[in-house]
Amino acid sequence: MRSLFVTGTDTGAGKTLASATLLHAARARGLRAVGMKPVASGCESMPGGWRNADALALQSASEPRPVYEDLNPFALPEPLAPELASRAAGIEVTAEPILAAFARLSTHADMVVVEGVGGWAAPLSATLDQRDLVRAMRLPVVLVVGLRLGCLNHARLTADAIRADGCELAGWIACGVDPLMACREENLALLDARLPAPRLGYLPPMADPQPAELAHRILLP
Repeated sequence: MRSLFVTGTDTGAGKTLASATLLHAARARGLRAVGMKPVASGCESMPGGWRNADALALQSASEPRPVYEDLNPFALPEPLAPELASRAAGIEVTAEPILAAFARLSTHADMVVVEGVGGWAAPLSATLDQRDLVRAMRLPVVLVVGLRLGCLNHARLTADAIRADGCELAGWIACGVDPLMACREENLALLDARLPAPRLGYLPPMADPQPAELAHRILLP
């Protein structure tokens, strides 16, 4: 089983829900699966330090449970783009701590699900892009498509960018982020026909989605 990098068509596309569901899908198949959120902005101060809600969701979905500092090496307080949030915190996001944490997580897991930030081209710092991490980790990419108006354009552009950057697009997951989206099934059919990778699942709009209960909806690439 391969580890995966999860990216999205944009911020709010459903990456964390999809990542946590992938973890539960892997665990349901008897695999040791742990999550990772290398860079997270919008963190809260807690007794153990700065913590991010998305990273905590991945930690909760993991088995074995990773230490937070490995799961989220760069926890940035301000809810801004990582490059701006790290600047505000006086921190430089670099690849070395992330790769070291990924290596530690990999020694205790059959599969590591690494969740990116925002969309594929969102920079991590002035000198580090998400594609750099994917190449260094040698991970296939799963694209989360937030189903809403404009998703066809965003999904096709992102898929093209992933492949143009020399990375493998292993599959995509549709996430129903807009419960009022018109012609949802028709849009899914258009995405199926045009994206150059298989659909791994569809996570429908839900008021309180539970990744463990949605795991049967996801295929592992």
